Amino acid sequence: MEKLVKLQNPLTMNQIDFRVQSINTGRYVTILAYKDARVDMQRLDDVVGPLGWKREHLRDNHNCVVSIFNPETNEWISKEDTGTESNAEAEKGLASDSFKRACVNWGIGRELYDYPLIKFQLSEEETVKTTAGGFRPSWKLNLKDWKWYAEWNPDGKVSYLGCRDTNDQVRFTWGESKAQKTKRRIAEAEAKKEAA
Repeated sequence: MEKLVKLQNPLTMNQIDFRVQSINTGRYVTILAYKDARVDMQRLDDVVGPLGWKREHLRDNHNCVVSIFNPETNEWISKEDTGTESNAEAEKGLASDSFKRACVNWGIGRELYDYPLIKFQLSEEETVKTTAGGFRPSWKLNLKDWKWYAEWNPDGKVSYLGCRDTNDQVRFTWGESKAQKTKRRIAEAEAKKEAA
């Protein structure tokens, strides 16, 4: 049971990647938080050991079964899910996606589904106009170099999310950080003292 809890611990920010999902005509970008398959493999290795789990692909990689060995019952316990092809490498992307989704069934990265909508406006230099009249990211928008920060509540759900770009400018915040809560509570306490 303790191992299941460790599998379900929230991912750290250095285990999470962010990518552009879409940019609308007003240059508002929607960002997607995701994990790659290496994060799942490392979490499984760290928690149950390299010999304590296995994966099997079925239906031409559409489905992946991730099994964990339970030494108490001397049996493999399995969870399965289906993936979708990626735009870059269809077959490899399909196998990777079905694996990542099966790992979510074990709780790895499940909190990513509770992340808020990450949306903000980009500058002109961060976008390039497409021939269809829309926008795509320019080479100046490098999310991998941005600093992302998150806090989680005791249930493992994100309670605060923010990021700063390469110029150290705050580009997105959601929720209230622990520091903001402390500052607010101090201000409220001082206001009550003054009112009394």
